[in-house]
Amino acid sequence: MSDGPRDVIRVLVVDDHSVFRLGVKSLLAGARDIEVVGEAADGEEALRMCARLKPDVAIMDLTMDGMDGVVATRRLAEERSETRVLVLTMHEEESYLIPLLEAGASGYIVKSAAGRELVDAIRTVAAGEVFVRPAAAAVLAKGWTRRATRGEAQALYVTLSERERDVLTWFAQGYTSAQIGERLRISPKTVDTYRRRIAEKTGLSERAEYVKLALELGLLSSSR
Repeated sequence: MSDGPRDVIRVLVVDDHSVFRLGVKSLLAGARDIEVVGEAADGEEALRMCARLKPDVAIMDLTMDGMDGVVATRRLAEERSETRVLVLTMHEEESYLIPLLEAGASGYIVKSAAGRELVDAIRTVAAGEVFVRPAAAAVLAKGWTRRATRGEAQALYVTLSERERDVLTWFAQGYTSAQIGERLRISPKTVDTYRRRIAEKTGLSERAEYVKLALELGLLSSSR
């Protein structure tokens, strides 16, 4: 058992209802490869506990007092945290799925299905894969369909200045305006100006669209 912890998935449960957190812990108690290492009642507490406990997976509710789950998920992504986020909520996929994945979540499960799917979802996310319910497949297919052929992508790309191309590539790789500015030695506000210019020239606005264009152009490594 001394070497066991390396094989155990460490989980943080984030929800503003203590009874629900207790229910999640009870559901996971029978999974020998999963250990609940902490609980948090809001996004700010979740960020602190992720920094201190370094869980493999944070089961994140969306609607909480104070910092909500979407903001906390985005903050973890911006901080390039090793913790992967599995969103557990009562909301429907159609409204929340794509924005959550764009914010940095690695999976999405509704509370009504938690009893049947939660353990599998945790294992999938901990393994570095994305977990979505089968019912969400059509939503992903519709919302994440590539918006441009390679030829169209090239046509968009040639309209960009060299600095705009740099910003597009870094943003597609998941970096924030502040991080991009540090690398390019410009201010975050200037980075945002370049992003607005990119949006005006290409029609791109969400990070997912930047990623799709960068993939079409071969700007991202296969390790992403």
